[in-house]
Amino acid sequence: MYVIGDIHGQIDKATAALREAGLIDGDAGWAGGTATLWFMGDYFDRGPDGIAAIDLVRRLQGEAAAAGGRVGALLGNHDVLILAAQRFGDAPSGGPGGTFLSSWRANGGEEGDLARLDGDRLAWLSSLPAMARDGDWLLAHADATFYQVYGRTIGAVNRAIRRILHDDNAADWDLLLDYFSQRRAFQDAERGPARVGRFLALYGGQCFVHGHTPIGKLTGQKPSAVAAPHTYAGGLAVDVDAGMYLGGRGFVAKLS
Repeated sequence: MYVIGDIHGQIDKATAALREAGLIDGDAGWAGGTATLWFMGDYFDRGPDGIAAIDLVRRLQGEAAAAGGRVGALLGNHDVLILAAQRFGDAPSGGPGGTFLSSWRANGGEEGDLARLDGDRLAWLSSLPAMARDGDWLLAHADATFYQVYGRTIGAVNRAIRRILHDDNAADWDLLLDYFSQRRAFQDAERGPARVGRFLALYGGQCFVHGHTPIGKLTGQKPSAVAAPHTYAGGLAVDVDAGMYLGGRGFVAKLS
């Protein structure tokens, strides 16, 4: 199983990493055969072309399926941000900008992405799962425990968040975005292993894989020096966010 972390509109870096891993060819077509690849969310913001990022993921999903492979994609907080900006615009929110649209812009929103977020792309994005389990791996975008608020199983979490993204209750969207701002739940050297252990016991899996927090912010590395996933919390957690928008070159992690 392969995993790539937060793209944040850095489409050139993402395609270079996928090509280096042998998962796409020179024309960015699927070359991974029967392999499984997961995208960890945060396709938008802080980079030039989030639309190209989701268009790549959507196309690879079809091409991989035709070849006997599989491409999965998770929902990230920046994906919720742009959906909220599109749905609610200048309606008040608790975010840093005071409105949903201003908060999205304050978090690195690209106007071109919002302008091209048409019906098909909206439908795909708003139906992405927030969590998934693949064999021994539990996958979610954020290194946070707020998912428990929405359900005690992966299916319940995904259904609850999907309902929010298909509804016009601005307060529910605002709360979800607030929860999604949480991070580093498992970083503490003493309490982290027990905390992630309880998370795994609830949702299943032997190891938790996430993006959301750039690896350099956990390790102190410069983004340009990050070239591999960061395993921590007693080996129970793996961060795959290469910090591409911060200057990281990006990588694809081969987990199994």
